[in-house]
Amino acid sequence: MSRRPAAVAASVLTVLALGAVSACSGNSSASTGSSGSTPTVKLMAGGLDKQIYLPYQLAQQLGYYKKYGVNVQLSTEQDGGVGAEDAMASGQVDMAGAWYVHTIDFQVKGKAVEGLVQLSGAPGEREMCVPKSGVHSGADFKGKTLGVTDIGSGTDTLTQFIGAQKGVKASQFSRIGVSQGSTAIAALQNGKTACVMTTQPTVAAIEKKGIGTSAIDLATTAGAKKALGGTWPAATVLARTSWVNSHKDAAQKVVDALVATMHWINTHSAADIANKLPQSYVSNQLVTKADYIKALDQDKGQFLPDGIMPAGGPKTVLATEELVGHATSSVNLGTTFTNEFALKANKTEGFKTTTTPAGPNG
Repeated sequence: MSRRPAAVAASVLTVLALGAVSACSGNSSASTGSSGSTPTVKLMAGGLDKQIYLPYQLAQQLGYYKKYGVNVQLSTEQDGGVGAEDAMASGQVDMAGAWYVHTIDFQVKGKAVEGLVQLSGAPGEREMCVPKSGVHSGADFKGKTLGVTDIGSGTDTLTQFIGAQKGVKASQFSRIGVSQGSTAIAALQNGKTACVMTTQPTVAAIEKKGIGTSAIDLATTAGAKKALGGTWPAATVLARTSWVNSHKDAAQKVVDALVATMHWINTHSAADIANKLPQSYVSNQLVTKADYIKALDQDKGQFLPDGIMPAGGPKTVLATEELVGHATSSVNLGTTFTNEFALKANKTEGFKTTTTPAGPNG
């Protein structure tokens, strides 16, 4: 269940691919840097250039990893390559920037993986539909062909869930993998799909081209609550529980840096954020910088200000997995996430927290 990165300029993908190759060479563990005291942590994200995952690169640009004493080697998953969560689970990287739902999937498969710092309270996705589709809610999915990132991905699960909530079974509509960026846009443009579930900056590109509009909003916390029945925590940092237990200091430093980044995002404008990110992320073949800023301003509400897993969030995600048949109520939610590191990070820095923490039962 991967979230593939949006298509960007070839030169950008080449650079990121080199990072991914470096991150995936051999088994990894947090090691000590040349100074003898700075741990190195390998983190692969499900698309560093995607707005839903921007905190990882932003933390690097702000110098926060260095400030909090950790050397984070960032890489991004590639279309057709290993997903970030699978690279983490197999030990190719230490951490994955992916969706919280994977912790439930892994537990069902007998693997202990947990979320360490929650970056968003919403998937950051939108159901983008061509005008003639007639799709306004899951009730309209029947008989349609809908695009998802790939079959088995989080967008696939959400698409099935939205339909099921309105009494439309997955067998009553078709789903095909269209990835992100140019391929997702082409699927709409060529009539291959009636809708695609995608994220920024692809959403902005679809709107600018006049190909489709947002039929269902999962990009903001408010939108997710309306469409999914509650806060649906998505972007998070995943790590194997065994790794976390043996690398507490390194894990805390990564969380410290990301919590500081979330507070920075919360207190700065979309333009401020865009100005800090690599130029290739905010201005490329998909969008102009103005498009990027407009899109981020629109969907900035998905980000949590303090990195804390919100109360009720894990239960909403589990309900999604149960309805589509990926899990049962026997899942122990208390082992799929921890607020220990985020709460400590906020306390250490004196940050005011506004998110009500989830308890052991989610």
